[in-house]
Amino acid sequence: MMKPWTSLTIPAKAEYIDIVRLTLSGLAAKEGFSYEEIEDMKVAVTEACSNVVLHAYNGGEFGIIEVIFEAEEDSFQIRVKDSGSSFHYEPTVIAHASLHEKPLIDANVGGLGLFLMQALMDQVEVRSELGTEVILTKRLGRKEEMA
Repeated sequence: MMKPWTSLTIPAKAEYIDIVRLTLSGLAAKEGFSYEEIEDMKVAVTEACSNVVLHAYNGGEFGIIEVIFEAEEDSFQIRVKDSGSSFHYEPTVIAHASLHEKPLIDANVGGLGLFLMQALMDQVEVRSELGTEVILTKRLGRKEEMA
C-alpha cells in the first residue's frame, strides 16, 4: 500500500531551504528514522536545494523549487525539482571519481554536493530533461534495530 505524499513549492532562494529541512524532519521522524538518518537526509536535501538556488535560474530569474516527500514501506524518497537550466549529469564520473590523493584545490566545487549526497543517501538519481530533478532515497534501518 502506497502512503500519502507531501509536497512543497518554495521560491528558489536560500532563505526558504529551512522550510524544506523542517518538513523533512517532521515527516521522516513520523516514519521511524533515527536522528542521525534524519540529519544525513537534511544535509543531502540542503545540497540539492542549494544547487537549484545557485545554478538553475541564472541568479536574477525568478524560479521555484518543488520538493516531494514520499514514504514507502521501507524507504523515504525526496524529489527536488526545478524548471531552470539543466546540466549534463554523468553518473559514471561521480561514481568512479575519487578525491583521495588530490589536494582540495583540485576538487571541482560544483561536484562536491553530489559526492556528499551520494555519501549520505542510499540512492541518488539525477534527471535533467526539462529542468533538473534530484531523487534522494534513504532506506529505513529499522530491521537492524529489531534484531
